[in-house]
Amino acid sequence: MATVGNNLSVYDKTTIPNSKDFKFGIVVSEWNGEITEGLFQGAFDALKDCGAINDNIVRWNVPGAFELIYGAKKMTQAYDMLDAVIVIGTVIQGETKHFDFVCEGVTQGIKDLNIQQDIPVIFCVLTDNNIEQSRARSGGEHGNKGTEAAIAAIKMAQLRKDAKF
Repeated sequence: MATVGNNLSVYDKTTIPNSKDFKFGIVVSEWNGEITEGLFQGAFDALKDCGAINDNIVRWNVPGAFELIYGAKKMTQAYDMLDAVIVIGTVIQGETKHFDFVCEGVTQGIKDLNIQQDIPVIFCVLTDNNIEQSRARSGGEHGNKGTEAAIAAIKMAQLRKDAKF
């Protein structure tokens, strides 16, 4: 985990593998775009800070959080040379059970991709009670969960490389 205290953006770069040779995919939900764009920027900046090259970062947009699963699956099929994929979305609690169904479906779907495929899919989907909590975790007072997801993606890309035999 990349966090130190409550700031999701803090990491020790000396403990992170250089990512210059890794290729990353990022699938971003357009729903709650203010939040997902902040998460994307945090992820992109952290990947670049750790050595990733612009040409080695692919971004696809999907309409909502539920579509992240299909987007990630198709991205891993289209770009078989990817070392990790990050899915970015946010689901904010409303007055109906829709929140519960979407959160569980997305979580299980991303888990399934990690079991079924050889490319790690990093879960960066905020599941907050309100928009203020999402803002605080997408570049606000608690830092950026996108940054944490990027650090996890780098570490998992390195694990995938080291585990090849």
